[in-house]
Amino acid sequence: MQEYGFIQALGKSPQEFWEASNSISEEREMNSVLAYMKIMIDGARKAGISLKRESFVEFGRNIELFPGVKEWFGMVNEYGESQGVVVEHYINSSGLTEMIEGSEIAHEFKKIFACSFYYDKSGKAVWPAVAVDFTAKTQFLFKITKGIMDIADNRRVNESIPDEDKPVPFSNMIYFGDGQTDVPCMKIVKMFGGNAIAVYSSEKKRAEAAQLLREDRVNFICPTDYREGGRMFDIVCSIIDKVKAESEYNKLKLKNMMVNFQ
Repeated sequence: MQEYGFIQALGKSPQEFWEASNSISEEREMNSVLAYMKIMIDGARKAGISLKRESFVEFGRNIELFPGVKEWFGMVNEYGESQGVVVEHYINSSGLTEMIEGSEIAHEFKKIFACSFYYDKSGKAVWPAVAVDFTAKTQFLFKITKGIMDIADNRRVNESIPDEDKPVPFSNMIYFGDGQTDVPCMKIVKMFGGNAIAVYSSEKKRAEAAQLLREDRVNFICPTDYREGGRMFDIVCSIIDKVKAESEYNKLKLKNMMVNFQ
């Protein structure tokens, strides 16, 4: 998402930006997410770009979406409702919260779990507040399943909750991932009975997604086309049908047990 205006405003190409970020990460043995956030702050100061939240949000308005994304949420919500399934959407991203908030689809998400900056009294970004690498992403999965929306809450996320009492069971989750920081989350969701979909937008990404499928880390791979009638929509509708059927099955099983043990 940084590549839709912000990096260009620094006077750099995306390749130059990420090479600088990767270089400082490797040379200083630095977390790669913290490295790119540092490059963003240092570069913005040097280029005279405002470091206020509103400026990052404004850059987010330039983010280009894959085909069908804008209509996706309404279509999936409507299909879920037709099956008696409540659909919720979350972001679990190593990208920047402030930029996501500027995108056309920010209002579609119940919660955005992503990187963000700490702002001083004048409203300028001075330090990373949240850095989301693959480890943090897995933590946010456990927060979602337990209904914890506070990013700073490190207490309740470790509390034991019976599966039947969790607001969002792992078995009901669909996780879309397109990068290395998503792999542990996709594996966890699949392992606990949910569905992981590796999405790809290029031949290189397709090969990476296919490798994840061969390694049994994901349930499906799919191109980044979210239009109605496409493969992605058909897959998700089938998963919603499965969630509905399993819910009905579990209700019937519980009813049968109650009748026979009375």
